Amino acid sequence: MNPSIPVACAAALSLSATAFGQTAAPAYPAKPVRIFVGFAAGGGIDIVARIYAQQLTEALGQSVFVDNRPGAGGTLASDLLAKAPPDGYTLIMVSVTHSINASLYGKLPYDTVKSFAPVTPTALQADVIAIHPSLPAKTLRDLITLAKSRSADLSYAHAGNGTLMHVGMELFLSMAGIKMLAVPYNGAGPSTVAVLGGQLPVLSTSLPPSLPHAKAGKLRILAVTTAQRTPLAPELPTVDEAAGLKGYEAVVWVGLLAPAGTPTAVVNKLNAEIERLQQSPELKEHMAKQGTQPFRDTPAGFAQLISNDVAKWGRIVRETGIKAD
Repeated sequence: MNPSIPVACAAALSLSATAFGQTAAPAYPAKPVRIFVGFAAGGGIDIVARIYAQQLTEALGQSVFVDNRPGAGGTLASDLLAKAPPDGYTLIMVSVTHSINASLYGKLPYDTVKSFAPVTPTALQADVIAIHPSLPAKTLRDLITLAKSRSADLSYAHAGNGTLMHVGMELFLSMAGIKMLAVPYNGAGPSTVAVLGGQLPVLSTSLPPSLPHAKAGKLRILAVTTAQRTPLAPELPTVDEAAGLKGYEAVVWVGLLAPAGTPTAVVNKLNAEIERLQQSPELKEHMAKQGTQPFRDTPAGFAQLISNDVAKWGRIVRETGIKAD
């Protein structure tokens, strides 16, 4: 008996098993996909996550669902994702707060950049600088002039320490060479109510809740904080246009992350599906109703955006001594 025959048979069986294993591997996704949101249901990030979860469920043929894990400014959910298996079945929808938290908190249990695999940004939203109509300023330049003459008298309301409405306004004040007292509130709603009621003269808030009040004449929006005018309110100038502050930008982005080590093929598939979904009139309509617009980039481009904002907002946090609530 030729002793090489069993060896050859064994090798053939091994190769056959390997080939079978490769062809039998289920395509992604083969089971439901969870998207963590680090804030309570009903907020801006949660709404965006649910819009995409519904659309991805139909596109991928598997249930994609939102799992709200609020706490510690979103860092609790981010920590859970960092420790999740890197298989594409656990994701997280974060906002620019993810980058701000890197310097806002003394020590995080994860690395803001290295612990995650960026998939793509999903949405973009403008903030605004607004004032109570009783304040004698018609433009953002007027507000700067007024602040230089009576800085001790001016204060602004924002949605909470470390929010983009806070650090973005501090960047504006720094670039304009003026000072105002920052007064934190528990969310954009309460801060807007405070200015509407005349308790404070200046407001840094998001665009959607402020627009109805501006149209009713109860609030005067001086500028949007994006680099270009927003298609949701094209009549509003940017901070650059309104005050000549070149390079100013404070963008609320929302995006999807996976754990570090997630297969590139999975990341690319999710990125491609979201790019395709963003061409849908239905998704655009859903986003517009929430005051946001679709926004996408490559995984590498999103990684760069996150890193750039870690550095940009970290400088403001350090210079102003902002602490988490």
